[in-house]
Amino acid sequence: MRSQDPNPFDEEELNPFSNGAGALGSKLRVPPAASEPLGFGQRHDATVDIPLENTNVSKKREQELATWEADLKRREQEIKRREDAVAKSGVVVDDKNWPPLFPIIHHDIANEIPAHVQRLQYLAFASWLGIVLCLAFNVVAVTVCWIRGGGVKIFFLAIIYALLGVPLSYVLWYRPLYRAMRTDSALKFGWFFLFYLLHIAFCVIAAIAPPIVFHGKSLTGILAAIDVFSDHVLVGIFYLVGFALFCLETLLSLWVLQKIYMYFRGSK
Repeated sequence: MRSQDPNPFDEEELNPFSNGAGALGSKLRVPPAASEPLGFGQRHDATVDIPLENTNVSKKREQELATWEADLKRREQEIKRREDAVAKSGVVVDDKNWPPLFPIIHHDIANEIPAHVQRLQYLAFASWLGIVLCLAFNVVAVTVCWIRGGGVKIFFLAIIYALLGVPLSYVLWYRPLYRAMRTDSALKFGWFFLFYLLHIAFCVIAAIAPPIVFHGKSLTGILAAIDVFSDHVLVGIFYLVGFALFCLETLLSLWVLQKIYMYFRGSK
């Protein structure tokens, strides 16, 4: 063994001032520091790019939602303002729901009339349906009399009674009573009593059918029934049925008037 052989594990002493230092220094260069940051557990940090377009779209949607919400609030306030104005003016806007197949009027006793007066309202409604039935059957009976030679004038009068009587009875006394039951208005009750008395008077006149207009044959009363019964038995039978209907309507109307008047006096 050669004792003077250099130990390969010994560190070599380098003199920076020696002539070979330049060559050695050129060989031993310190690597430049990485310009990219080192991540924890990874070689490089991952960069997340957030596109500006998505941010702009989100802001635009937020602005649209804010505008929509403001517009919705404005509409709600406008609707509420109109409802308050209608309520203050006393005008009731009702949707038409009766009869079910062809709605022409608003009618909802079960949901709009207080429970303790619903029976009275149903009786009044039956009275209004009664006058509708009486006038409709009056047209049928007078039509039979016209066919049997009674004249066309009484037919036109019966049509006029029906076309005027049905809507006027609803507008003049049934609808005021309906609203009076809803709002407990003394004025509407007074309006109902006034025109309901006229309704009862008409029913009494129709049941009698005095020979005032065309010998009373335009109404199926008892006097007209006696007059036509001797000439045509079939026509007389129709007139007697009409007379019975007008009598029942008169009795029902008197009962309804008494019941509603007692309720009105008791509630005031």
